Amino acid sequence: MSARVLVDATAVPADRGGVGRYVDGLIAALTDVHAGLAIVCQRADAERYGRIAPEARVVAGPAAIAHRPARLAWEQTGLPLVAEQVEADVVHSPHYTMPLRSGRPVVVTIHDATFFTEPTLHSTVKGTFFRSATRTAVRRAARVVVPSKATRDEVIRVLDADATTIDVAYHGVDPRTFRLPSDAEKQRVQARLGLGGQAYLAFLGMLEPRKNVPGLVRGWVTAFAEREDAPALVLAGGSGWDDHVDDAVAQVPSHLRVLRPGYLRFTDLPGYLGGARIVTYPSHGEGFGLPVLEAMACGAPVLTTARLSLPEVGGDAVAYTEPDAESIGAALTALYDDADRRAALSAAGHERSLEFTWAASAEAHLASYMRALQP
Repeated sequence: MSARVLVDATAVPADRGGVGRYVDGLIAALTDVHAGLAIVCQRADAERYGRIAPEARVVAGPAAIAHRPARLAWEQTGLPLVAEQVEADVVHSPHYTMPLRSGRPVVVTIHDATFFTEPTLHSTVKGTFFRSATRTAVRRAARVVVPSKATRDEVIRVLDADATTIDVAYHGVDPRTFRLPSDAEKQRVQARLGLGGQAYLAFLGMLEPRKNVPGLVRGWVTAFAEREDAPALVLAGGSGWDDHVDDAVAQVPSHLRVLRPGYLRFTDLPGYLGGARIVTYPSHGEGFGLPVLEAMACGAPVLTTARLSLPEVGGDAVAYTEPDAESIGAALTALYDDADRRAALSAAGHERSLEFTWAASAEAHLASYMRALQP
């Protein structure tokens, strides 16, 4: 492909959350197959992208765009100027929003449609903003990229979008970060969390309503409140805005342990996920479900829900539950007490995770960029 693509990485959060792992993984893979790549990013990320994509042209945006309102305004005025500066043929906006007058085709990634289908799971301000951004992208972008067939179908159903303009590009998993951990790595994480050899169930993600963490906490209590050998529950990730998490944790019996360590170091994630008795992710629905894939790659037996895209990711290699606390509790009990099933899921999950590569995702994105250039 000879066209120059400008990827707008300015929306990547400092904590390298889901959108950060998507953009980083995609850029690294695009660099391997496409020489005509340019990246615009936050100033703090310029050195990082220089390492990830040494052949790409990296442009640091102004310092002010570290704040979201300024970034969104700059997207409409400054981003088109950068596109002109690097002589981009296509602009890729990887997080819902897009410049309206870029002077060239724009490809936009829409990660999910839950702002429409599950509005109560998002804050009012966030929901209103992303619904507007999604409508604009569907109407104005040359192509829309989605991370799953389920998200494609939801965007078409909810917004009456033109199916011929939507491309599915699954996410990948970085095998250098998410891999089978050594026993030493598992023990190191155990020590850092202060578990002292106690078994634990792991959650990794933003503590927001869509992730159903209160339901997980209550289900875990239902499953283990009467057991002397109860595993701890570790809720790792950003605090989000779900006040019901605090309420659920406050009701946990005193003999059960809930740990909330916040963000973990990336180097600790294989040991954390792979060392868990079960990784639990009982989400109400995902556009893709990257935490599920990452846990599978670390060899963890995973319990999740069969909502939206999650079965596309997990297939037969994970266990499923309904999202209510009673169902979660029953599913946790059954899986925790079945070592053979956990071992089978661990092996099958790791094997399935190898099918999701950033190289394949990059090829799907490149095909979308080429379609955007067609008259």
